[in-house]
Amino acid sequence: MNNIRLDTPVRVACETTEIVRGQEKGFLERVEPMVLCHSVELDLGPVERIDAAGVAALIRLYCIASHAGRQFTVANPRAHVAEILRLVGLDRVLMAGKAASERGTALGMELSAA
Repeated sequence: MNNIRLDTPVRVACETTEIVRGQEKGFLERVEPMVLCHSVELDLGPVERIDAAGVAALIRLYCIASHAGRQFTVANPRAHVAEILRLVGLDRVLMAGKAASERGTALGMELSAA
């Protein structure tokens, strides 16, 4: 019997250098359809700046993916972005790899209007 994982995450490169207030709507419009259909690993390598609106957008994508039975993780954040994710506790939830496998299902996040 094969041990093929049917929902292997699709790696998606972030197309913006900033996920900040005023730009988060366009970011969500591009990424939301993907997380509804696929598990997604979002490469944050190009992202130089993220603010509270950007963090809220990442949380929204995570919740949408979870409700659709998918996974949403991020990978390759720059040091500053990684630090912000760590400060708000999202590194354990969203980071791909070891952190993603340790996050479990006890998060209890709900989809909000954020």
